[in-house]
Amino acid sequence: MSKRKKSRKSKNQIFEQIHSNAAGIDIGADTHFVAVPPGRDPEGKDVRSFPTFTADLYALANWLKGCGIDKVAMESTGVYWIPLFEVLESQGFEVLLVNPKHFKNVPGRKTDVLDCQWLQQLHTFGLLQGSFRPDAQICELRAYLRQRATLISDAARYIQHMQKAMEQMNIKLTRVISDITGDTGMRIIRAIVDGERNPQKLANLRDPRCKNDVNVIAKALNGNWKKEHLFSLQQALELFDFHQKQISECDLQIQKHLKNFDDRSNGGSLPSGGKKNNASHPMNFDSRSFLFKVTGVDLTRVNGIDAPTAIGIISEIGLDMTRFPTVKNFASWLGLCPGSKITGGKLISSKTKSSANRAAYYFRMAAYSLQRSKSAFSAFFRRKKAQAGAPKAITATAHKIARTIYFMLKYGTEYKDVGQDYYEQRYRQRVINNLKRRAKQFGLTLVNNAALEPLMADLPN
Repeated sequence: MSKRKKSRKSKNQIFEQIHSNAAGIDIGADTHFVAVPPGRDPEGKDVRSFPTFTADLYALANWLKGCGIDKVAMESTGVYWIPLFEVLESQGFEVLLVNPKHFKNVPGRKTDVLDCQWLQQLHTFGLLQGSFRPDAQICELRAYLRQRATLISDAARYIQHMQKAMEQMNIKLTRVISDITGDTGMRIIRAIVDGERNPQKLANLRDPRCKNDVNVIAKALNGNWKKEHLFSLQQALELFDFHQKQISECDLQIQKHLKNFDDRSNGGSLPSGGKKNNASHPMNFDSRSFLFKVTGVDLTRVNGIDAPTAIGIISEIGLDMTRFPTVKNFASWLGLCPGSKITGGKLISSKTKSSANRAAYYFRMAAYSLQRSKSAFSAFFRRKKAQAGAPKAITATAHKIARTIYFMLKYGTEYKDVGQDYYEQRYRQRVINNLKRRAKQFGLTLVNNAALEPLMADLPN
C-alpha cells in the first residue's frame, strides 16, 4: 500500500506549479465557494463560502488578499459572475473567466466544494484557458448594443400583434404593402386608431412610392370593424411606439458613449464612396462617422457591413486585435473556421464548432445579405452555395468577411472590392491551372480550343 502511495506522489510531481498563488471560485446565485492553496488560511479553512451580497463580495476579496492570492479562476455561470468579476478586478486581482465545459470534474463527484477545489488545482498548474472579454469601455458599448437589440426584438412582437388584430377584422393591409411599419402603413394604422373607417380616405394616405394604387389599397381596407380587435390594435400600436421611443433613447446613449473613445482617424475625414445608411434598423445619428473615428477605417466599405452591424461587431470583438495572435485564432474563436476532429490519423469531422458567439451572428447576417450583390464576396458565396448548400456557404463567406475585418482593424488597411468579374476570372484561371497540373501527371497536355481551330480547318471534311 505504501509503495502505491509513493508512486502516485511521484506522478503528481510531474506537473509544475505555474500559478502558486491561485484560487478557484464556484459561482452560484446565492453563494460563492472559494478554494485557496492548502495552508494559506490562518484558521485552516482552505475552502470558504460567501453570500452574494455586495459587502460579502468585498469580504471575499479581502480574504483572498489575506491568503496571498493574486490570480483567480471562476466559471462563467449565467450573469452571476459579473458582479464578483468586477469587484475582484477593481481590487487588483488577475481574474480568469473559464467556460464550464473546459474543466469537467471526475464523474460522480459533483459538489460545490469539489468544483472550486478542482478549479484551483487546474489553475495552479496552468491548465485553464480564459474566455475573451474586451476592456471596460467596449463592455459598456456592448451592453447598450445588446439592450438595443432586445428592444428591437420586443418591438417586432407588437408588429405581429397589429397584424393579427387587422387580420381578425379582415383588413388585408399586409397583402397590399410590403411593410406596415413604413410611411403608408403607419399613417393608415394611426388613422384607424383615431376613428377613421372610410376605406377610400384611408387609402389616400398612401405614400407616392407605394407599388399598389389607391383603389387596390382601399379594397384591402374594407373590413369588419370589431370593437375588441380595434382595442387590441390600439394597445399594440401604443406599445410599438413606446419601444421606438426607448430605442431612440438607447441610440442617444450609444452616441454619447462613442464620443468618449479615442480618435483613431488621426484627424482624417471619412472616405467618400461608402454605402448609404440603408440598414433595417438604422441609428438616429451619423453612426458611420462615429465608427470611422473609433476604428480609423471605414468598415462599411466591406460588402454586407452597414454602420449598425459594424458597431455591433466592434462591441463584441473590441478594437485591440492583438488579443488574437493570428487571424486563425480569431476565426477559431468566432467558430467560423473548419474544425479538425482527427483520431488515428483519420479526419472524422471538419464541421465548425457550435457557438453562440454574437460577433459570428453579425458576420453570418452580413454574408446572407450578399446573395444578389455583384461583389467578390457575393461571387464566392454563390459558388459555395452551388457546391455545398446555403448554410455552409453562409459560414464560409462569413469567415472571409471576418478575416477582412480583422486585418482592417489590426493594420488600418482600407478595403477595396475587386468585383465579381475579377473574382470569377481568377477562379477560372485557377481551375485551368489545376487541370493542366493533373493532365501533366498523366502524361497529357491540355490544349486550348482556340489553338486547335487552325489545325481543324486544314483537315478534310
